[in-house]
Amino acid sequence: MLTTLLAAEKASNNGSSAIFQLVFFGAIFAAMYFLLLRPQRRRVRDAQGLQKSIAENDEVVLNSGVLGFVSAIDGDIVWLDIADGVEIRVLKSSIARKIDPSKESAGGQPLADSDEK
Repeated sequence: MLTTLLAAEKASNNGSSAIFQLVFFGAIFAAMYFLLLRPQRRRVRDAQGLQKSIAENDEVVLNSGVLGFVSAIDGDIVWLDIADGVEIRVLKSSIARKIDPSKESAGGQPLADSDEK
């Protein structure tokens, strides 16, 4: 009789242990999704949107920190005017961001309000 009670207790512990493991691994997967996969997908989507929105005469910053104006676009290649008479070819994927002239100066620094001193 004692052995059957012990066997029943072990069986019930294994059942609850399996359910706990399933819930635990589900929680780990959910945490990985919200902390790793979802933000990465958002970054990829934002980068693709940026690449599609690049047009001629936009001021851009490359991943390397080079600033320039887009002078021509040829497929995945962008011709970037970085100085007077100096033009380089870069991939669209190397563009980190566009500079909005109404919000930032040419150096990429925020424009200071004229009211503040």
